Amino acid sequence: MTEKETIIAHAAEALIIKKGNIVIKRRIKKGYRIPELDEKLRKLRTRSEAKLLEKAGKLVSVPKLISVDEKTKEIEMEFLNGKKLSENLDTLPNRFEIMEKVGEVTAKIHDADIIHGDLTTSNMILAEKNENKINNPAASIEQPQKNGKELITHNVKLSRSERARGVHEETIIKTSERASSEESEVYLIDFGLGFISKRIEDKAVDLHLIKQALEAKHFKEHEKLFSSFEKGYASKDKVQILEQLKKVEARGRYKH
Repeated sequence: MTEKETIIAHAAEALIIKKGNIVIKRRIKKGYRIPELDEKLRKLRTRSEAKLLEKAGKLVSVPKLISVDEKTKEIEMEFLNGKKLSENLDTLPNRFEIMEKVGEVTAKIHDADIIHGDLTTSNMILAEKNENKINNPAASIEQPQKNGKELITHNVKLSRSERARGVHEETIIKTSERASSEESEVYLIDFGLGFISKRIEDKAVDLHLIKQALEAKHFKEHEKLFSSFEKGYASKDKVQILEQLKKVEARGRYKH
């Protein structure tokens, strides 16, 4: 018996399908295009996205590429069991650290001349390194880490002996936040609009996209969140890219 396929998202040009522990991105036909052109475009974009995914995967965390089929216009990738940042960032206690990580990740792909093309929190997933902890709150309580220390969650209560030793809940919470940050990875997904470019302009546009996404989706703290992103964004061309970002924003501001 073949495993059941479930559509989990509708992208602009593709269906995102879950099949067991695999995600299939299936580019669908567009009736408004000339059939021959549609066939060529879907084939080229499938090939291009797979190559970008493979290249980026050597530098940062992305879904593992399993297979590419240019005939069916499908890419098979591993399923990431994590949290989409667009839906969870605002409530995460370590959200500023996470955005710093996003900055680090973006700088790494930019230094390799990879432009994501749709750099928003909707295309970022926070997944824990230890998969057994994902979506299992109980598993994160008093679980030994690699360094032998215990991870204590925010809702854990202090024992009598801990209170007697003067251990403060605030200290435990801060330790928990640091451990949580260390045990998770920011994964970039959906390179469907991505391409290779050395141009400062293209990298600045990527930054403009994430800045806009923060303003639109995470507006309460968007300035602090982008500031954290900038802190982590240690690209070799950072100064030039940030200067170009100002010009990109000015063009958008005065466009009629």
